[in-house]
Amino acid sequence: MGRIAVRLTLATWLCLSAVASPPKKPVRAPAQGSAVRRWMSSLTLREKVAQLLFVAFAGAPANAGSREYRQITKLVREMRVGGLVLVNVRDNRLVPRAEPYGLATFLNRLQKMAKIPLLVAGDFERGASMRVDATTIFPHAMAFAAAADPSLTRYQGEVTAREARALGVHWVFYPVADVNNNPDNPIINIRSFGENPEVVARHVTAFIEGAHAVQGAPVLVTAKHFPGHGDTAVDSHLNLASIPADRERLNLVELAPFRAAIAAGVDSIMTAHLAVPALAEPDVPATLSPAILTGLLREQLGFRGLVVTDALEMGGIAKGFSAGDAAVRALEAGADLLLMPSDPEAALKGVMAALASGRLKRKRIEDSLARVLHAKQRLGLDRRRVVDPEAIVDVVNSPEANARAQEVADRSITLAKNEGQLVPLRTPAQTCFLVLTEGRYATAGQALTQELRRRSGGAEVLVFDPTTPWLLMEEAVRKTAACESIVAAAFATVAAFRGSLALPGEYPKLLEALIATGKPVALMAMGNPYLVRHFPKVSAYIAAYSTVPPSEIAAVKALFGEIPIRGRLPVTIPGVAECGTGIISGGQ
Repeated sequence: MGRIAVRLTLATWLCLSAVASPPKKPVRAPAQGSAVRRWMSSLTLREKVAQLLFVAFAGAPANAGSREYRQITKLVREMRVGGLVLVNVRDNRLVPRAEPYGLATFLNRLQKMAKIPLLVAGDFERGASMRVDATTIFPHAMAFAAAADPSLTRYQGEVTAREARALGVHWVFYPVADVNNNPDNPIINIRSFGENPEVVARHVTAFIEGAHAVQGAPVLVTAKHFPGHGDTAVDSHLNLASIPADRERLNLVELAPFRAAIAAGVDSIMTAHLAVPALAEPDVPATLSPAILTGLLREQLGFRGLVVTDALEMGGIAKGFSAGDAAVRALEAGADLLLMPSDPEAALKGVMAALASGRLKRKRIEDSLARVLHAKQRLGLDRRRVVDPEAIVDVVNSPEANARAQEVADRSITLAKNEGQLVPLRTPAQTCFLVLTEGRYATAGQALTQELRRRSGGAEVLVFDPTTPWLLMEEAVRKTAACESIVAAAFATVAAFRGSLALPGEYPKLLEALIATGKPVALMAMGNPYLVRHFPKVSAYIAAYSTVPPSEIAAVKALFGEIPIRGRLPVTIPGVAECGTGIISGGQ
């Protein structure tokens, strides 16, 4: 034991000294190919700066006379921004989701307007389905960790890469390299592979390898959110978060998956809008910190790819810095690309003013631009910038990919508590089922409800939303008197700007009332696996880690004993179960 302890201490010391040591090698831009030189020479200084700006767009085609269409075409045709980011929310409101053919044809139109080919990105954390309908629907990252098979994560990388390129998307903002070691984290949670840095690193590496294995249609992949967003209880969409860890813990936990990603050849790393007092000033976001982006990421960890900011319109930046100031500070810190500034024109003006004053040097802009243009050339955009919409149908949403996605969901289902062997259900027809959805018009919960009604033999299946009055919930509690047991499926998933993963409305009161009946209650968490902390008296607890239809179907199949339950918790649920545990049911 003593010898091992000495080795660990020495390894830790070496990691710490590496972070603290001064830079030894300058950070150089990649060698320029013929297309890069041609593009570079064709741009004015203002256009070079604009190439470092990436702006949001909704994937649904906009009418040429609409305000949205005029805005995006102005940014592409006149400002000549370098790229686009596919989103489903603008100005805190949902926008229509994209569908494959419409997205591809719209992107082709925009590509034809652009002086330099556009680099198109998307947060494809659950595959393309996170942003685009009629594509393969994968569960959240934590479900892959619960299934405990990195080959499934590698397969997701392959499918995501193929579908993205077929749609005209070249850059995937995934995998999430954050280690979710804080149960109160309101924004990472099931987007992470879990709390064990080694497990997170394995799955991060697997996704990168899978995405890079696709021949003929390369994509860029991104590890995020550097230097680690897992140990925070603040949503950086709302405010500046902070990581309290010291340097030793950062090296052993937060940075481990990023080191693995760099070793695996990750193309880009996205910054986090959070303060890290152990590494830099306590009130400066990592996105704007030279000590973190240049000193740590570039010079110490040796990363040579693209450094992209998280969205600069988020509260963690926008509440403390103007669009122009944030853009300048991010470039000073070492970022190459400025993602979704709250005001792109103001960001451009701010950088141009900094160049005019000498605060920023022209070489600083051109070094980042060389990386961006090199990526575009490596993706083949100098040869072909549009896609064939007719070919999409042969790539996306394949039966094989959907079957494998369902396999991930099936294998992830985890039984963390099972008093009285309540699960699988012995008497489904004498069970009351309650489905607690996240919104009146939410689609999440529909597949689960259908699957329950198909199997339950006429048993009561009641569906609620957060606006349901307590009187109706109270009536539901009375109805359970005729049931032998109760199953409550609670949907609670990560969403930007929400700030919390607690159950909304009267749901907590409803669950407590169900437990108070004395009937055995099984709680199924469709999303946040930590929910049971607040309801420790439930008889059984199932974690599905996701709100997508495959996970809803898998949870019902497990509940009815149709599939073995073999998932393992990727996180510790305080007071309930340790990371790595899970009750095996129905065979190995």
